[in-house]
Amino acid sequence: MFSIYHFWERLVKNKHLFSKVAKLELFKFDEKMLSCQNRGVFPDLAIKLNKDQSLFTGGELIELKDSKSYVVSSFNSTIPTGKKNIRKIIPSEHSKTFLQMKNAGDDVFSLEEREVYYLVRGRKRNAQKICLVHGSFFETIDSHELIRQSFGQVLDEKLAGSGLSNELKEQLGAVFSEQDDFSRVRDVENASVKLRFRIMTEVKPEGNILNSHQYPEIKDNTLNFVVPFHSEDEKTNALQNMKFVMGGQAMENINTFSLKHPLNGWFIVFQVNL
Repeated sequence: MFSIYHFWERLVKNKHLFSKVAKLELFKFDEKMLSCQNRGVFPDLAIKLNKDQSLFTGGELIELKDSKSYVVSSFNSTIPTGKKNIRKIIPSEHSKTFLQMKNAGDDVFSLEEREVYYLVRGRKRNAQKICLVHGSFFETIDSHELIRQSFGQVLDEKLAGSGLSNELKEQLGAVFSEQDDFSRVRDVENASVKLRFRIMTEVKPEGNILNSHQYPEIKDNTLNFVVPFHSEDEKTNALQNMKFVMGGQAMENINTFSLKHPLNGWFIVFQVNL
């Protein structure tokens, strides 16, 4: 049985290795629970699917974010989200990621909506913070709306005083809302180069889980697992999942608390010292 909770359990077991690796991608992850490993292509890691999905579905996608400061490194090309459709990530059944997942025994498209987590590490002097955090921590508005409003700001700046109605500006802004439109290579006649726009996403203080002023609960030299909850039932479920995987005795060494995101509600945090 595999899940993001089992992935966390292995991180805790091997937490001493974090101080020995210069890059997160060099960390010795448990390959038995992974269906793919990539470098430079989302996802960096993926958990295997469980054939019996009654307790844990598995299939979570993980991106590694390493930084030499207490600022989450920028997200290149992919806007951070809490869930991603696997069909949008895998363009064809001939892709490297699909073949890796298939060879690992996954029925890849049997679970289309995948939970997304980010393994974030920040380092400062002789200290480090490591967080396995759900993507919703960074996704406080829908990615389509984020793109639309960002380009809306560009239109407002460029069309100020043009006399165009707000309705027309809204229509123009709505054209720019799909990230796929930017990831395609554009081939212009008589041009000797092709052009492709990339979106780079940077965290604000509200989304920087490594920020000691914004989130003092995330202490130096700790390993944290951060999961959203929207009701007491969801919080209880996260606790039960953790107890099931870690065992009651191990839970005594885990600091568990609730963390309030100023823009996106509550998260439960499981914290251990490095």
